[in-house]
Amino acid sequence: MSAGTKRNVLGVGVDATDYARATEAVVSAAHERRPLALTALAVHGVMTGVLDPAHNARLNSFDVVTPDGQPVRWALNLLHGAGLTDRVYGPELTLRVLARFAEEGLPVYLYGSTEETLSRLVPALERKFPALKIAGVEPSKFRAATPGEDAEIADRIRASGARLVLVGLGCPRQEVFAYAMRPLLDMPLMAVGAAFDYHAGLLRNPPPWMQRAGLEWFWRLGLEPKRLWRRYVILNPAYLARLAAQKTGLWKATPPAPATTRPATFDV
Repeated sequence: MSAGTKRNVLGVGVDATDYARATEAVVSAAHERRPLALTALAVHGVMTGVLDPAHNARLNSFDVVTPDGQPVRWALNLLHGAGLTDRVYGPELTLRVLARFAEEGLPVYLYGSTEETLSRLVPALERKFPALKIAGVEPSKFRAATPGEDAEIADRIRASGARLVLVGLGCPRQEVFAYAMRPLLDMPLMAVGAAFDYHAGLLRNPPPWMQRAGLEWFWRLGLEPKRLWRRYVILNPAYLARLAAQKTGLWKATPPAPATTRPATFDV
């Protein structure tokens, strides 16, 4: 596991960080025209890495991986004494980053989701941040990239003048996209998961008490039971079992080395 704030959670490197430090990392990279890949992982995101070593290696190459879910924050505290008092939730981090970008006049590019979602998201963000500069908007194609298409996407993003790309493709597609596109762009990429749907008004946040208690998964399950039941019914117990095994030393949870090779193709 790399130095700094990275800690081993089931073999996935997660940063023991907070909103202020994560926001500053993105803003600094934007000002310095430096590539940076950030994702916010809940239990599902961590377990996706655990079950797929190649994806785990990609995650371990990310510059910033925040504890999106309370159970991931609890793991950092339990395993490493991180002393974190709050998670770093992707939708909330998105708003904090956008507030800084609006304040500092840094344009952003929205990539992913559907045209319908983006058509709701853009005016919602403009109402919330009147000074925000949205340099470009591009929905997902919901297919694999064709040869050379990654370079074309990068060209469009750079030509827009954007200093940040928000990627809303869903886990793990968005992490693969951010990993693959990072070498082509001189700016941060944030894989923000359901933030597009939340801020477009298509999903409702659970009550604060449920978020504090780590029960957001139960809320999401109630909203989308057919799509999410396997994710939560199977992966949540598996996460807890692996966490107990790592804590007691029954499982070493050896992290794979960070990936360095771009995928031949990936979803766009």
